[in-house]
Amino acid sequence: MLDFSTNVLRAFGIGKAKSGTEHLREMKVSSLLLLILIPLFVFTFGSIVGESHADVTLYFEKPLPSLICALTIIVGFAHFKSGVTVAIEDYSRGTIAKLLISGVTALSYAGMAIGLFAIAKMVF
Repeated sequence: MLDFSTNVLRAFGIGKAKSGTEHLREMKVSSLLLLILIPLFVFTFGSIVGESHADVTLYFEKPLPSLICALTIIVGFAHFKSGVTVAIEDYSRGTIAKLLISGVTALSYAGMAIGLFAIAKMVF
C-alpha cells in the first residue's frame, strides 16, 4: 500500500487522521495510571466501606485517601472520554459525531466536577 503522507507529517507522527497517535498515547498513559490508581483506590476505599458517615468524613480529611480518590476520578473520566471519543470517531461521521463527542466530553467533565466537589465537601 502506498503512503501518501508528507515527510513532515511522518516526522510528527500524525497520519491522515491527524490525531490517532495523540489518542493512542493518551490512552496508554491513562491506562498505566489507572493500573496503579485502581488497586490503591480499592485498598484505600475498601477499608472504610460500611463505616459511619462521620468516620468516612474523618478518613477522607487525610490527604492521601483524598488525593488517591481525586486522581482516580480525574484519570478515570479522562480515559473514558478518550476511549469513547475514539469509538465515536470510528463509527460516526459529520454533525452527529461532533454532537456525540461534545456530549461525551461534557459528561466526562461533569463527572469529574461532581466527584471532586464531593471530595472537597467531605474535606472542607
